[in-house]
Amino acid sequence: MVIGIVLLGFLLTATTVSAEKAIILHVVGTVTAIDKKHIAVKTTGKTAPVSVKLTKQVRFKDKNRPGSNEPPVVGDHVIIEAKKENKALFATVVHYSAMRKATATAQ
Repeated sequence: MVIGIVLLGFLLTATTVSAEKAIILHVVGTVTAIDKKHIAVKTTGKTAPVSVKLTKQVRFKDKNRPGSNEPPVVGDHVIIEAKKENKALFATVVHYSAMRKATATAQ
């Protein structure tokens, strides 16, 4: 009986640990479209852009402005950390490097 309880406890713990380890995928490429609900990324491996869903919990990290949480714009290079759920990708963190040209300041 004691052995059965110990084995059951071990199996429940192992199941919980494996459920918590979500597989993180990376989407690397250039932003082709973005709005509040999704971001489309042109990757080198596919002809069609990859669509990644955005939630309110997503964090945006600009390489050139570490304190900012502003989203990227079309043309920026991104590395997206995403979770796959029901055949859809959900972004958790969007790392990007702005490809916008700096505007010339008047001197």
